[in-house]
Amino acid sequence: MAKEPYSELLTLIAVARERSFTRAAAQLGMSQSMLSHTIRAMEARLGLRLLTRTTRSVALTEAGERLLAAVAPRLEAIEAQLHAVTELGNTASGTLRITASDHAIDSLLWPKLAPLLAQHPRLNLEMHSDYTLIDIVQGRFDFGVRLGDGLTRDTRAIPIGPAFGMAIIGTPAYFATHALPRTPDELMDHDCINLRLPTHGNLYAWELQRGEQTLNVRVAGRLIFNGIYQVLNAALAGQGLAYVPADLARPHLATGQAVPVLEHCWRSFPGYHLYYAAHREPSRAMQVVIEALRLPGDAH
Repeated sequence: MAKEPYSELLTLIAVARERSFTRAAAQLGMSQSMLSHTIRAMEARLGLRLLTRTTRSVALTEAGERLLAAVAPRLEAIEAQLHAVTELGNTASGTLRITASDHAIDSLLWPKLAPLLAQHPRLNLEMHSDYTLIDIVQGRFDFGVRLGDGLTRDTRAIPIGPAFGMAIIGTPAYFATHALPRTPDELMDHDCINLRLPTHGNLYAWELQRGEQTLNVRVAGRLIFNGIYQVLNAALAGQGLAYVPADLARPHLATGQAVPVLEHCWRSFPGYHLYYAAHREPSRAMQVVIEALRLPGDAH
């Protein structure tokens, strides 16, 4: 493949992924004017519009979507083989992109992956905080991290964390003026702090257990955030009840800063899993990350 079409395709993929000329140019390390010139030259050569541009967003045209659907998997395969060839030795190199929730990054990924930077000076890590179950192939991520019950069959998954619990908490200050709820139904009488998920803009339903019955409780309140740490901080400030990972709640429960709510209804979930595309052969860099994150004793 000639150099120009190859670089043009990489530029188009970056713009399609970021939906922004500015962000795509920053990721590619080129000026926005050069990026725009590259896209215009590609469209002129093909005689087709590949992108629809507005003042606020950039989107693929039908022709652009068809082109990327055909070439993106092939370019990914080429890049994977190039990585494999360059990593025949023992040194991990290159950039790995990982998508995970902010909680997974803080509690699992960063503590275990930070030492790899000193051990492998040619290894670069990009961690993208997101609550969506992203198509890692389309998003050009090497790995994703999500709870084990949310994974699809076209991925390989490695457990990297123990069973995962969620907790409902409030503060003594909040309960000085509110009655402690005794049943999930009584949550409707409280100011509950919601988490908005990026998928369809929905508010996250609180997943609880009542005997053998699983409940998805949609609560209401005056505050909504799109990050779990902001939800926690608002609850600790006495603004209402929060549904947060149990490991985040535990230190505040131990000091009495937080109060457990409906503890008998708290649920556990399969722990965090690291996943990647099933058809992909892991590079040396990917193998290093897998081994760093894998649960002790896991044989997969």
